[in-house]
Amino acid sequence: MEKFIVYGPTKLQGSVTIAGAKNVALKAIVASLLTDEDLVIRNVPQIRDVHLMLEVLGHLGKHTLFSGSTVTIRKNSSHSCTVPLEVGARLRTSSMVLGPLLSRYGKAIIPNPGGCRIGARPIDRHIDGLKSMGAVISYASGDGYFHAEAQDLHGAEITFEKNTHTGTETLLLAAILAKGKTILHNAAEEVEIDDLIALLQQMGARISRKGKREIVIEGVSSLHTASFEIMPDRNEEVTFAVAAIASTGDITVHNSRRQYLGTFLDCLRKCGAGYEEVDGETTRYFYKGSVRAVDVQTTIYPGFMTDWQAPWALLMTQANGESVVHETVFENRFTYVEELKKMGARISYFDPDIKEPEKFYNFNWNDRPVDTHQAIRITGPTNLHNAVLSINDLRAGATLLLASIIGSGKSYLYGIEQIDRGYEHIEKRLTGLGAHIERVTEDAIS
Repeated sequence: MEKFIVYGPTKLQGSVTIAGAKNVALKAIVASLLTDEDLVIRNVPQIRDVHLMLEVLGHLGKHTLFSGSTVTIRKNSSHSCTVPLEVGARLRTSSMVLGPLLSRYGKAIIPNPGGCRIGARPIDRHIDGLKSMGAVISYASGDGYFHAEAQDLHGAEITFEKNTHTGTETLLLAAILAKGKTILHNAAEEVEIDDLIALLQQMGARISRKGKREIVIEGVSSLHTASFEIMPDRNEEVTFAVAAIASTGDITVHNSRRQYLGTFLDCLRKCGAGYEEVDGETTRYFYKGSVRAVDVQTTIYPGFMTDWQAPWALLMTQANGESVVHETVFENRFTYVEELKKMGARISYFDPDIKEPEKFYNFNWNDRPVDTHQAIRITGPTNLHNAVLSINDLRAGATLLLASIIGSGKSYLYGIEQIDRGYEHIEKRLTGLGAHIERVTEDAIS
């Protein structure tokens, strides 16, 4: 196992280029299962989750070539409908192959998906939708697999009870080759979904957004080859923006997508942080004086993203006053808090008074563990110091890495494979901005 040793504090300065969006790349790779023709995907990040998804495809009968930031996917002479347990269980989005496999071959066997363990993250919304399209799906606890069959997937009218990004994409991919029309109500609106739709349309799919949170898919008989460049990763841009301001530094971001960061930029203005447009795709983020405390509440697009709340909480440890972070999308996304408290952060948990929490929160309220909380209060500013830290999920990992950079002393970060799931060569890019980070194996730590 690899670890990071980080020496702080460091003021980060320089420029960085944002990599392709993880949340598009993985789904675009899955889309290749919908055709026997070649699919070329450009601007793909070199991250752990992408390599895992390509490994999944290899087991399903695809030949993949990853060169630079371009992935080329071709069909092998044979195919399989089974995702091996040791591969699929490491990647939450592996469940998305269900729809393409059912629509192409009428069968799919996949393990209970893995990845970040942020709350329950149930896939029941995906399964229920596929069943309404004609699939028969059962879960065998003895082998840990979902077993699915469908003589013919057909169109259906599906309403999601809660907002679900991955559920929307799963049923979107399933409906493309299904017979007839599928209408998804209360469908997620994230821009990454629109990027996936653009790729599918280029491949010959008939998809349109008709109304507020409504997607209509007219089934087609086949898809064809395409070459597509995915959008930059807005979550990565937020990470580097916080890195600049929390470290009292100055970072210029290339491949910026300010048009998709509206609520985040509003919060930067409120707290007194600096940012400015350099050109259409370049943004400068910089420290321009003391930062003020600003409350945030995570919500669905176009609101403040759940993926941004951990970096924001770190920034608020450097702000003057008391701020609140209220998490409404997931029931267990404060795993980083105890680690920040080890570094001297002053953070306390609480639960806001919500009259109908089962309706208000985006997760299944009854699945919420009794010892979790939905909000934190942060009192700042705090001079963070070194610590031995454990990482439990992707965004928490990036947050703790930044905390180690701005904190004083020598910190050790364990579980960095979680960071590698979504950030390309993160320590090299931060080192290029002035950080002092070593990636070492466990037995090299004295």
